Amino acid sequence: MAESIKVLVPEEEVDARIRALGEQISKDYEGKQIHLICVLKGGVFFMCELAKRITVPVSMDFMCVGSYGDGTKSSGVVRIAKDLDESIEGKDVLIVEDIIDSGNTLYYLMDVLQRRKPASLHLCTLLDKPDRRVKDVKVDYTGFEIPDEFVVGYGLDYAQKYRNLPYIGVVEGVE
Repeated sequence: MAESIKVLVPEEEVDARIRALGEQISKDYEGKQIHLICVLKGGVFFMCELAKRITVPVSMDFMCVGSYGDGTKSSGVVRIAKDLDESIEGKDVLIVEDIIDSGNTLYYLMDVLQRRKPASLHLCTLLDKPDRRVKDVKVDYTGFEIPDEFVVGYGLDYAQKYRNLPYIGVVEGVE
């Protein structure tokens, strides 16, 4: 059976919210350089759009961290598949994530990165599902708080499909 996708957050709302996040981050980091760390693969669409809207100097790096595989439920086991290319010691770091669900992955990642002695470490997510939270994770910048539904688009996938949708959609008929 083919999945069907219902629009949850239209493209125009996503764009407007990312613009607002960029403005807030630019204010908060005024006079500093910000080092963005994208959590691959899903975060890349969001980070690219966000970086274009930040007016302070930006550098970036990428990590691949996950606990899902091809399923729709977190396995609970977090692993780093690709680590950073450079040190974050002394840098103002902003982790950019597509979605925070249980919090397991980000809780683990924040702990790992904090031990690398950044000047500051904050978290920005496009989507937040607080109803699913298992680990307490402080989110500094949130695009949208969403209900507990399986979403795709804007970098989020279902079995590696639908990342390229320009909106956030709910996959219907998937458990």
